[in-house]
Amino acid sequence: MPPLKVAIVDDEELARALVREYLAAVADVEIVAECSNGFEAVKVVSDLRPDLLILDVQMPKLDGFEVLELVGRDVAVVFVTAHDQYALRAFEVHAVDYLLKPFSADRLAAAIERARERLGRGERLPVQDLAAAARPAQGHTRRILVRDGPRVHVLPVEKIDSVQAQDDYICFRCEGKEYLKEQTLAQLETSLDPAKFVRIHRSSVINLDRLARVELDDRDNRIAILTDGRRLPVSRAGYTRLSGLLDK
Repeated sequence: MPPLKVAIVDDEELARALVREYLAAVADVEIVAECSNGFEAVKVVSDLRPDLLILDVQMPKLDGFEVLELVGRDVAVVFVTAHDQYALRAFEVHAVDYLLKPFSADRLAAAIERARERLGRGERLPVQDLAAAARPAQGHTRRILVRDGPRVHVLPVEKIDSVQAQDDYICFRCEGKEYLKEQTLAQLETSLDPAKFVRIHRSSVINLDRLARVELDDRDNRIAILTDGRRLPVSRAGYTRLSGLLDK
């Protein structure tokens, strides 16, 4: 069997050094990268294709769950966390392995072996469900992260004009550009402020601040006209939701 390619992701240098020391005693493991933040981790997954991330949950810039959302199912993950009731509960419900700081060399070795077994069985993480369950309720999302190969685009939600479903992806239109993300519209909708974003059609959500007007086409279908000139169909249910917000 080829060695297990591992990337260590932790913003604390001493924590990375400890993991590196512990891994030196584990057979058939190759450390291919060490990352001090989530942006580096996303680039490493794209460029080096590690088999496993040993991923700290609490990090600045991008936390461990944002990294998970961006790398999706491309890599296996063993999470590292200080005591975090939401994360621990989510890990246990979804049978995902984690290391609770401080952890021993034996505990890390056991996690590595379980990761090998999962990889051998071809198991995949329930990415969206795990990320949603692991975060405490913190209100509505303020930014959207979109991976583009090794790059990460950060979209402030107030700058998003509209979002449309496209097969297994959703397409964000923001400041004249489009960004694709592997996610469902329903999953996104639950994270947005319903007072500012409304689903006008089964395949479209718009930012109310970008709505110029609603008009009828020559077949009496309602069309939302956005401030950038984009025209999107409005369903009956969507018009009811839209009217309810505009009347407030």
